[in-house]
Amino acid sequence: MDHVDIRQLVKKAQSIKATGGKDCNKQASQASKVRKTDGSLFVGAFCQSNVGDVSPNVLGAFCIDTGKPCDFNHSSCNGNDQLCVGRGPGYPNEILSTKIIGERQFKSAMELFQSASNELVGKIEYLHVYLNFTNIQVELDSNKVVKTCPAALGPGFAAGTTDGPGAFGFQQGDTKISPFWKNVRDFLKEPSQYQVDCQNPKPILLSTGEMFDPYPWAPAILPIQILRLGKLIILTVPGEFTTMAGRRLREAMKETLISRSNGEFNNETHVVIAGLTNTYSQYIATFEEYQDQRYEAASTLYGPHTLSAYIQEFKKLAQAMAKGQGITINGPSPPDLSSAQISLLVGPFGDSPPEGIKFGDIKEDIAFPKKGYFRKGDTPSATFWSANPRYDLLTEGTFASVERLNGERWVTSYDDDDLSLFFKWKLDNSSLHGLATIEWEIPNDVVSGVYRLRHFGASRITIISPINYFTGASSSFAVQ
Repeated sequence: MDHVDIRQLVKKAQSIKATGGKDCNKQASQASKVRKTDGSLFVGAFCQSNVGDVSPNVLGAFCIDTGKPCDFNHSSCNGNDQLCVGRGPGYPNEILSTKIIGERQFKSAMELFQSASNELVGKIEYLHVYLNFTNIQVELDSNKVVKTCPAALGPGFAAGTTDGPGAFGFQQGDTKISPFWKNVRDFLKEPSQYQVDCQNPKPILLSTGEMFDPYPWAPAILPIQILRLGKLIILTVPGEFTTMAGRRLREAMKETLISRSNGEFNNETHVVIAGLTNTYSQYIATFEEYQDQRYEAASTLYGPHTLSAYIQEFKKLAQAMAKGQGITINGPSPPDLSSAQISLLVGPFGDSPPEGIKFGDIKEDIAFPKKGYFRKGDTPSATFWSANPRYDLLTEGTFASVERLNGERWVTSYDDDDLSLFFKWKLDNSSLHGLATIEWEIPNDVVSGVYRLRHFGASRITIISPINYFTGASSSFAVQ
């Protein structure tokens, strides 16, 4: 673009000022999405599988004070787990790491989609059952019979992981609990001797399966399910299986389906796990992983034989499916606690802008560089008076957008799905009024033109008032 063109863009941009806050409806935010449903029948999903011990921080975990690798066994730095933090591929920029990981997943998914050649044909069916996981008798390969336990969490749970360290001095792999935390635990609920023996070698920090006030602290009755789409078998599990736990479950299921059927299932049968499905019961580690009591094992609620119980009960479903049989016993129904739920998170209400100001008005407009326009890689930003975004999460809409002038119309070019656009909300320290800042890292493939930043939001005067929607746009600016 030559010098005359950019001068014309700058002149045009200078003539368009911030709009000020205006009322709108919820659909205005949805209409500003760049990517809208086009009526196609394609559905794509990025589902969690057995990723209980999988991390996007692929560079490893390092001590933030020394830069050296963390202690391997406890994921800590000189006994402090909060100093041990994982690094993503874009370290130290977490947004860049997110972008890289997302692009890797998208690229792999597109390659799989474009190379797919086998059409799924055959039966569509499912089997589903509820189970009381606190007392399942499990017959091991050695013919020894063991049991699962009421739910409990170990100290390794409180240690967190290198993706998000815990607090209070806990470390992964802890096998002892300090007298102070034992007193705290016992004040809430001292674990029974049966529970202590059953969960061994997990030291019990919280015996959630024995805590029932004001309602159970952990689920007891869990659903398991098999979905069949021809040769594709989907195992829906209510928790996060570790990599090895998931592998063992898949292999056991495939072997059972093949061996118990009359050829309907074979080596072409593909078994996958859909994790965190139907309800949530934390993690499922292998028996061997359970012995080390790292985070995932300390969060395996139902004791050392939890995985064996899953494999045993899923094999029953697989045998029934292989033989074309149904399930005659559906198991106990989970309690309906919807009317008893307690939330300590109070909904927002009563937000108001300063006197004489409307939501959507500009507090800090675009700060122009000396040259009068922006280039690729620059970051224009604007701050708006705004209400708490929790009033409405604007599902299928956007809190922020970048609009480009096309003739006399503004067309949305980017929204808050784009990693180049940032929406940040906070309370103003001096006035305690809400502020929303929109930042746009101008991509390298941007089209030169006149742009502006737009904000959408919602508010309500009282907790029972209807929700009001608002919008506002910054002054426009030229991009070359």
